[in-house]
Amino acid sequence: MIFKDYYKILSLETNRVSFEQIKNAYRLAAKKYHPDINVQDRLSEEKIKDVNEAYRVLSNPTTKRKYDRMWVSNVGKKKYEEASRSSGSVFSDFFNMFFGVNQAEKVVSSSKQKNPVNGENIETSIDVALEECFFGLEKKISLRTVDGKLKVFTITIPAGIRNGEKIRLLRQGKEGINGGKSGDLFIKVNVANNKKFRLKGNDLYTDLFLTPWEAALGTKAQVSSIDEPTQVYIPEGIQTGEVIRIPGKGYKDGKGGRGDLIAEIKVMVPKNLSVEERNLFENLNKVSTFNPRKY
Repeated sequence: MIFKDYYKILSLETNRVSFEQIKNAYRLAAKKYHPDINVQDRLSEEKIKDVNEAYRVLSNPTTKRKYDRMWVSNVGKKKYEEASRSSGSVFSDFFNMFFGVNQAEKVVSSSKQKNPVNGENIETSIDVALEECFFGLEKKISLRTVDGKLKVFTITIPAGIRNGEKIRLLRQGKEGINGGKSGDLFIKVNVANNKKFRLKGNDLYTDLFLTPWEAALGTKAQVSSIDEPTQVYIPEGIQTGEVIRIPGKGYKDGKGGRGDLIAEIKVMVPKNLSVEERNLFENLNKVSTFNPRKY
């Protein structure tokens, strides 16, 4: 069995220390090697186990006296070696010599029961209307908790929230254990398009419907944007599928600016013609040489 220098583990140079000094050394070492602080250190978990083991022995007057006799014999003669730990045991065989195997298991069980464990985060998603996301608002939503009950949350949708962006509600996730903090609730916001607008990046797309004569002759048309209408010039001969881009009238870009409003042209033919309209179209059919099937 390899001897372990518990004083060295707690950064104490001698065994002539008070119990208060042992307690302070333990607190510093536990903080230094805590796994939550040393996320990248794979050995931190093993180090914190050594620290706990050392404190268990040295904080008890009886086991400390027993250990000190071995410490003087080993460390005083410079025979100390770092202990190797078996993968299946939380405490070493050397520790079990002081407390016994059964008692060591009780210590482990007690430690597990008393250690606070933080609750897990929860993530969900909601659909929010495009206009609500653009202007922002306070919104009440009902979500089902982990125990199956409905709970109402009030969330703030910031103006110009991005599609897929998450809103964080602190301590609204799963509850912690043994006094641990509750996790957080993350709500992913899906920006929902409507019949009038479609969001693509920072740009808003909308349909602009024209009559055949407006498309042929050109015109001025009013286009609805998300906050106010705007007037655009339609060049003559415009075709279905072409677009008119209106700068700065799209969705908020998160930097104080806005994307573009893109009006997609759709030329519409009347389904029910008046007598006069029918005559005009028939005359146009006789005089026009335009044939789109040639192209």
